[in-house]
Amino acid sequence: MGNAKAQRFTPMCLTAANAAEFVRGKMNGFVLQNNKNIWYGSFAAFDALGFGNAFSCRLHGESALISGGLNLALHVGDEAGLVLKNRQAYAAALGVDAGKFTCCEQVHGSNVAVVDEALAGKGAEAYSDAVKNTDALVTNLPQLSLMLFFADCVPVIFADPVSGSIGLAHAGWRGTVAGIAASTVTKMQEAFGAKPENILAGIGPSIGQCCYEVDDKVFEAGKKYAGCFTAKENGRYMADLQAWNRLALLDAGLLPQNIYNAGVCTQCSKELFFSYRAENGKTGRMGVTIWKK
Repeated sequence: MGNAKAQRFTPMCLTAANAAEFVRGKMNGFVLQNNKNIWYGSFAAFDALGFGNAFSCRLHGESALISGGLNLALHVGDEAGLVLKNRQAYAAALGVDAGKFTCCEQVHGSNVAVVDEALAGKGAEAYSDAVKNTDALVTNLPQLSLMLFFADCVPVIFADPVSGSIGLAHAGWRGTVAGIAASTVTKMQEAFGAKPENILAGIGPSIGQCCYEVDDKVFEAGKKYAGCFTAKENGRYMADLQAWNRLALLDAGLLPQNIYNAGVCTQCSKELFFSYRAENGKTGRMGVTIWKK
């Protein structure tokens, strides 16, 4: 990654046209980079501690679903061969082994799986081979890349420099209600002896409160964090899933200074990131990955 070009930017509304304007000033520790013509964001604090991480942009790929899109998911109706080609290009840009991408089904639940040697590389080449009935992964294996897929749902990465363990969670509204972020912290504690006060968490690009209108069902499910909702005149609410997950992480024992939030809304930034809502459900998926170097 020695040739990677780091560009720092200010959320919330990134576009392909104005990305170059975000060179000035570090914002929330989230840095936009380009290597081998592949764009992705990452949290500098994780890299500094030896944990690689990346949140792919949608640019410069090959896709039968989204023209020129770097779709990295095998479960959205795209041609598998093109998706695997995109994964190879992404892996090359990051300097990791695409064969070790370890993925799960992502069913909007709260199950967390511990990735050992037997599960390493599950889902790397076929969705049918992904870890079943699971929405978060944790491991302490070096140079093994956990990877999940997103288009508005909240990606949360975890790293504990003391135990050397990492995690990655898929937090849509159902997973957020089910406590997937806190469950990932608990699994890191149980499996690797991680302590919450040592764990770093990074909340990646996802739909922002500016664009996420929900009904009473979601509000009632999230009443514990009522401050993350703003009522509208039509009786609905604008929900802040990023803030909701941050509060859940604080409740799980993480320290405020160890929780990073990119603050990027994927719907506002649909020229750079896939957005399920902005594109009426027909779109690709961002690949989020974390690995221990």
